[in-house]
Formats: sequence, structure tokens, C-alpha cells
Amino acid sequence: MKIASWNINGIRAREPQLLRWLAEYAPDVVCLQELKAPDDAFPEDAINKAGYGALWRGQKAWNGVAILARDAQPIEIRRELPGDPADAEARYLEAAVEGMIVVSLYLPNGNPQPGPKFDKKNRWFDRMVRHAASLLDTDLPVVLAGDWNVVPTDAVADIYDTRSWLKDALLQPEPRAAWQTLLEQGWTDAIRALHPDAPLYTFWDYLRNRWPRDAGLRIDHLLLSRPLADTLSASGVDKEVRGWEHASDHAPVWLTLG
Repeated sequence: MKIASWNINGIRAREPQLLRWLAEYAPDVVCLQELKAPDDAFPEDAINKAGYGALWRGQKAWNGVAILARDAQPIEIRRELPGDPADAEARYLEAAVEGMIVVSLYLPNGNPQPGPKFDKKNRWFDRMVRHAASLLDTDLPVVLAGDWNVVPTDAVADIYDTRSWLKDALLQPEPRAAWQTLLEQGWTDAIRALHPDAPLYTFWDYLRNRWPRDAGLRIDHLLLSRPLADTLSASGVDKEVRGWEHASDHAPVWLTLG
């Protein structure tokens, strides 16, 4: 089974790229982020015709997450991250798919920092850490997939060069500490488990010629609970998708189980 995550950066603008990727790469389960569209603008019919059932939570102009399953229909578990009833942003979706719990998440960016946006990022991440612990406690097969907006380390495996990013929220100690807490809970980083030192970037900014220079960051991650980590057989990034015409600034990250 192939599970993938992709920050689509606008599903209405990049529906053709999504359908092409689904046809050419045939993932079984897909988590999407940054739909940037209300619920009624989600291209359900086109995705169904491509062979996928879909569950989504949209938001006009911002955020938005979805879960797709090939030849199956994701069954909704929850549509919001627990811990803050006032949080109305479409950043979290949790579903049952093929005997697994699948989470698609879009963690706040946090820029500029310091400031209110960075504080919100840290509060959201703290809530995610708490909920992740409760999911682990179930001993069920769980995958946490999405744009986590954190570069785990300064190593070239995670970022091409830190110099122009030192003040960015993606590299600050607080989100990095929260990420490390997740790993210490027992979650497996599917990319690093099989590629401990390879620079497998998932995001290349549109600015400063960063895609042609391969000046990328690793901010899209797939975390596996213990039952799934034991079956992890492959992982990687569909890097070439970032080079398609009118591409998202992210590339899909994926893993294979079994």
C-alpha cells in the first residue's frame, strides 16, 4: 500500500496536476493540504472519476485538508484537532481508511516570529502532540501525514542552507522540540527511517530561483505508529512533480507498507 501527502497549494488552480499525479503514480491513500477552497468547490466528481473516494474540509481562500482513498471511501472520525473549541481553521482531518487511522494535517506556518502567529503555531503543535499521544495509546495502525511546517534539523538532509532561514518560524527551537517529542513518543519518520542522511526535500519556494538551484526544505512528513512502522518497506519524494508546469511549491512525499 502506498500512502502519500501533498500540499497542493490551491486545488482549483492545480486540479489538472493532481489528476495527472493520481493517474501516473497511483497512490492508494492521499492526504492533501492547502486546498484554499470552500467545501462546495472541491472537485469531488473529477476525483471520483479518477477512482478515488474523498473526504475533505475546505475553507475559502485559506487552509483546507482532504483524504483520498483509491477504490474506497474514507470514513470520517473527526474534523478538528481536539483542545481548542474556538479553532475554526480547516487544518485537521482524521478518517478510517482500509483498517488504518489516517490524519491529514496542515500545521500553522508561524511567520512572522516572534508574534501572535508564532504563538498560535506553538499552541497548535502542543495540541497535536497531546492528541498524537492519545492515538498511540490505542495501539491501532495510524499515519500522521501533512505539511508540518517544521524543518527538523539544520542538516543538509533537511535544508539546503540555513543562512536565509535563521529567523523563520520553520527552524525555531519550539516547533523543533515539539517534533522531537513526537519521535520520542514512538512515532517513526518514514523518510528518515529508510534514508537517514539523504537530502529529500519536499518544498522549494517560488522566490530566488530555489527550484532550479535545488534550494529546498523538508517540511512535509509522514509519521507512523508502531504497527505500521513494522511494515514500512519504502519511502521517498516525487520530486519531479515540483518541476511540472504550474506546479505547487511542494512535492508529494510517500511511503509504501508491506
